[in-house]
Amino acid sequence: MSNISQPLTNVQLELLKIFSYNLDNQELQDLKDIIANYFANKAIKAANTVWDEKEWTNEDVDRMLNTKMRKSK
Repeated sequence: MSNISQPLTNVQLELLKIFSYNLDNQELQDLKDIIANYFANKAIKAANTVWDEKEWTNEDVDRMLNTKMRKSK
């Protein structure tokens, strides 16, 4: 495959190289699910890290859910 210059990201470039063929609809959906799960798991791990660092409890989260946290401009 010929070189493609930016503004594509490194991930986009790599995916273009890997998937230079058409997937059927089910394969495409499977790939989307895999990517979505990857990023969901990353977000969960990051949230768990913050939870542990801040030593939050379920009561803390309930309080945050019922508190206006956004700053007014």
